Amino acid sequence: MTPKLPVLSGDQLIKILEKFGYVRVRQKGSHVRLRHSSDLERVPVTVPLHKTLKRGLLHRLLRDAGITQEQLKSYL
Repeated sequence: MTPKLPVLSGDQLIKILEKFGYVRVRQKGSHVRLRHSSDLERVPVTVPLHKTLKRGLLHRLLRDAGITQEQLKSYL
């Protein structure tokens, strides 16, 4: 059984993704597009600037970015 994901805001997730090497590419409204700076094979990620991200969306964003739950918790 996997542990529950923490409750994060869009800003918090962007700061964590930046620690993993992602950079902001553009922003349109309340959505920020990030791309990995050195590994262009990684999928670009779009993060909404919501106060809280739902678990399903957070799980999908982490999967697309190639980040495990344990890696995420180590950066909290």
